[in-house]
Amino acid sequence: MEYICESCGTLLMHSNQITLDSMKDVHDQLCSVKRQNITTPIPQTSQKSIPNAQPSLSNTPSPSQTISSPSTQQSSVPASSPGGQTTISLTGNGTSYSKIEGPIDPEFKSKRQVTGTFQGIKVWGPVDAPGQLGIWGTEVTVDFDICVADGACIEACPVNVYEWLDTPGHPASEKKPFMIREKDCIFCMACENVCPPQCVKIFQKG
Repeated sequence: MEYICESCGTLLMHSNQITLDSMKDVHDQLCSVKRQNITTPIPQTSQKSIPNAQPSLSNTPSPSQTISSPSTQQSSVPASSPGGQTTISLTGNGTSYSKIEGPIDPEFKSKRQVTGTFQGIKVWGPVDAPGQLGIWGTEVTVDFDICVADGACIEACPVNVYEWLDTPGHPASEKKPFMIREKDCIFCMACENVCPPQCVKIFQKG
């Protein structure tokens, strides 16, 4: 099932109609084109204001700049990675681990410590790759040791926060939904609500 926004042309897809309706409602509330049409009836006025906004936007890397930026990480890093410090390795000698059951501990931040980062995303230990990977993220958090890579969170997210990350050798699944665009999260909770093993927890800023 799919929905195409008449204002901006964004395509939303999901196999579950209820989740798709939720994604549509969130998109309708946040669609910049639709909001411009409501606040500015004359299209020419909104277009004239675009050049004035360029200086403030110039500090933010464009998608093309992001994709072309060199990556010094291993091949498992997504090609469109925005970069950032990486101190966590996905390879190692930690193989004596088995899949654990959900849900994610909502109080993990008070019980665990940040042991490193991966492309600028914080990783909460313990980590003993490849068999134990900990909990990843700050606002968009996923317990990689619970995740079974069913893909529901990636399909449900209306702003494409996640990309697949290869995690070969992990007992629960050999790929995980990496919150590479964590700062784009709109806190709609769609990913948390659709996760079958309940390994996702969203924390709103502040």
